[in-house]
Amino acid sequence: MDAMIALSPSLAAAGRIRVYRGATVVDGTGSPRFVADVTVEGSRVVAIGEGLPDPLPVGVVEVDARGLVLAPGFIDMHAHSDLAVLQGAAHRPKLLQGVTTEVIGQDGIGYAPLDDASAPVIAERIAGWNGTPVALDWRSMDEFLRRIDPATAGGVAVLVPQGNLRMMTVGHENRPATADELRRMGEILAEALDAGAFGMSSGLTYAPGMFADTAELEELCRVVTAHGGYWAPHTRSYGGAALEAYAEALDIGRRTGCPIHLTHATMNFAPNRGRAAELLALVDAALADGVDVTLDTYPYLPGATTLAALLPSHLSASGDVVAAVAALDAAGRERVRVELEEEGCDGFHGEPADWSVIEVSGTGSEALGGLVGRTIADIAAAEGRATIDVVLDTVVADRGATGVLMHIGDEANVQEIMRHPRHTGGSDGILIGAKPHPRGFGAFPRYLGHYVRELGVLTLEEAVRHLSGSPAARLGLDRGDAPRGVIRDGATADLVLFDPERIAAGATFEDPRREPTGVVEVLVDGVPVVSGGAVTGETPGHALRKAPAHSA
Repeated sequence: MDAMIALSPSLAAAGRIRVYRGATVVDGTGSPRFVADVTVEGSRVVAIGEGLPDPLPVGVVEVDARGLVLAPGFIDMHAHSDLAVLQGAAHRPKLLQGVTTEVIGQDGIGYAPLDDASAPVIAERIAGWNGTPVALDWRSMDEFLRRIDPATAGGVAVLVPQGNLRMMTVGHENRPATADELRRMGEILAEALDAGAFGMSSGLTYAPGMFADTAELEELCRVVTAHGGYWAPHTRSYGGAALEAYAEALDIGRRTGCPIHLTHATMNFAPNRGRAAELLALVDAALADGVDVTLDTYPYLPGATTLAALLPSHLSASGDVVAAVAALDAAGRERVRVELEEEGCDGFHGEPADWSVIEVSGTGSEALGGLVGRTIADIAAAEGRATIDVVLDTVVADRGATGVLMHIGDEANVQEIMRHPRHTGGSDGILIGAKPHPRGFGAFPRYLGHYVRELGVLTLEEAVRHLSGSPAARLGLDRGDAPRGVIRDGATADLVLFDPERIAAGATFEDPRREPTGVVEVLVDGVPVVSGGAVTGETPGHALRKAPAHSA
């Protein structure tokens, strides 16, 4: 007979004890599901299937979980919620999906660390990802984490953007860093990692991070390794040179010992159709060589970025792409057209631009709202203008804030990469704009509804491991006496309760903000942030901080 567990009457009276009766537990490890009562006391899971006192202390909340799955909260390994997390419970899209932790600071450019010169440039450069902030009145990583702490409803892990490091030292020039500049980048990186950042991200198709050569990246990765973090590169190409770009990142891992997380590891341009196995062979070879490799994907075909990001990188050399585009004369515009539409420039991943698959998803200017939902090719045809003029004029008129969907991709690649045991889930979801990509609002329920229940690409147990246990392990959150990403005695009570027969992404490309179905309850640190399928308004989250590396 199970031993009786003691429960705190004071926590019970405060509503801080919950018992999930008859839950189907999928624990995040990939182990088979089982049915049990699960008890949460305060911020911890304190009992699974153990004897409870009868009667229970006054105030204990009992939840009928029969027929429902109780899983660890999902971890979004590639989020663009950098400013949204400061909105507390108003940041609904991820909470309603069962996401309890997000990793921000992605793609090599973000909101910390900053200096006075870089802050306004970065705010404008990624306005198409996050909107325009009222003020960026912090500078260090520690200050940013402190700003997140009292505001956020969920957990937030932050990466150090490598483009920020370059902007703060080298500036915007396309040249190798000097020894002094590289030393200074390493100092800023180390300070941010010591403050609690989990690693470094790169955006190697975005200026100025893209101007770093392999030797520079290696030196920075050595700093990351020394501080116990990982590197999340947006690689140099996702087009025809994608495999070479992935190989560069993995080789840097081999030479530096740095753990590598291949972010949005898709093979979604036309030259890569049916080639997922070649990417996974590179990953497996690196794993065999001792490189700690993981990767994330989103469960959709189209990609998303900003219109300005597709332009040739030389237009960003001054640090002000809008001014550079505005200064182009007719001959300069024609040169850019050739680079984009005939040669395939670096901003477009080396592929000739097909404007028939580039759809405007949002604009910063209300006056340009009529462009949303239309492709660049359709706009040009309707207005009797050249596509290059539509692109360049829109970038200038919208101050670079125009978001786009890229309707490319290969379903076979999506599914094959998703099956890899080192795969994790990431939304890569831009949340702003009139018609954003639905992945920001439905990626995690889509994994469980479409790819698990409907297609059987993964078992439920494996899918939950990919969405919770494996990301927690990559972040090091599975360690210590209060691990996340698993359900076991003592684990932090970041939990999601959902109906496996109903869970689905409500969001579509036509209605991208529609709420998901089937998510019943979500706990962050034992506090319900979603109850009865609705956001509660509670904000128990905080900025997570990577434990400092052990000193010798």
